[in-house]
Amino acid sequence: MTYKQAILKLRIERLGMFPFVALGRLFGVIFPLKTKHRLFLFFPSADIGGAPQVNIDITNCMRDAKPVIIFSKKPLNNQFRAFFEMEGVRIIDLHRYIDNKLFHFVNFFFRGVLATWINRSENPTVFGGESLFFYKVIPHIRKDILCVELCHLGTWMHYTIGLIDRIDKRVFSTLKLKEDVIKQYDENHIDSSLYKRLYFVDNATEIPAFVQINNRNTEVVFIGRGSPQKRVHLIADIARKMNQANDPVHFSFVGDVDRVIRLEDYPFCTFYGNVNDGALMKKIYQQSDVLILTSAFEGLPMVIMTMMAYGKTVLSTAVNGIPDYIHHMENGLLITATDEPNVVEEGVQLLRYFIQHPELKLKFAAYNRKFAEEKFSMQAFCKSYRGLLGLVGRPESEVRRQEQ
Repeated sequence: MTYKQAILKLRIERLGMFPFVALGRLFGVIFPLKTKHRLFLFFPSADIGGAPQVNIDITNCMRDAKPVIIFSKKPLNNQFRAFFEMEGVRIIDLHRYIDNKLFHFVNFFFRGVLATWINRSENPTVFGGESLFFYKVIPHIRKDILCVELCHLGTWMHYTIGLIDRIDKRVFSTLKLKEDVIKQYDENHIDSSLYKRLYFVDNATEIPAFVQINNRNTEVVFIGRGSPQKRVHLIADIARKMNQANDPVHFSFVGDVDRVIRLEDYPFCTFYGNVNDGALMKKIYQQSDVLILTSAFEGLPMVIMTMMAYGKTVLSTAVNGIPDYIHHMENGLLITATDEPNVVEEGVQLLRYFIQHPELKLKFAAYNRKFAEEKFSMQAFCKSYRGLLGLVGRPESEVRRQEQ
């Protein structure tokens, strides 16, 4: 969708929903928000995952500002919900009302409600962390209100281009995505002043103490959701091939992979399911040698950053922003094949090469630890986002990721 087409689509949408939005605005005036907030954070849900973890970290950085969180999407597991419940933070979960296509007019109604609450707040700032509802609300708020978005993937690029004159700051967690948006602007002949609204900020992760691990067999782990993009079945195929060949390697899976593969078909693997125990999760990271990902597309998964911080090796498909951080044979291993059978074959070959060259383990560990310390600190992350959202500085001693 071009810039002009997106603008036209938005205008038609606003005309069609006007009565319901107007009713919501009236409701918002009659029933004002009882708590006072200047920071409104729009997040989809509290499901387990990398993007929600970034939203947790952003909330943690801003908790002294007493923000309100608006959840809008029906959760699949809601396993990160407790981590959003911080002192001073209010949560409004609207998914039961607005995430229903059969009653979409209710979604329009709540756009009016939220817009009124925001418009009547003192010096408000609105932030969207991969939230579609954020984009639906901001056309209805005052133009002088600061709007900031965070993008991990280009999922809504063709829709959001119609809102770029309303979004004051567009933040990208990978350089590749920022470059894709610049290309989109070029193709649509966007005014040069709007390019200045594009920002890049690395995500953050804890930097744990380094512990040298010497496993008898190479420990390979997948950590993530069992969603189609992750192509977990390819990792299972790699595990099967290497088990049949008696390679000295063991595979573990963390996440709801039972949605996409039959666990009983892989008795030679360990399946943890969704892990809520922070101590167990840290042990899994620490005891592993290699993180494996065979995703069809990605931003920069938080799990990659975490494994780099632990000084581990990453073996991944060379998709989207991953090659910006993982350089083949320099600090990790990249699968360049695109069709699935070749992804499996190349994954097997690279793991065997890694096993046969133990010096790579130490080489990659040193590089990744140093890189993580320089790029992924929580202090730098909080400083960047507090600046983008117009908040004053905060003592570094108060900046920390909540224990999980």
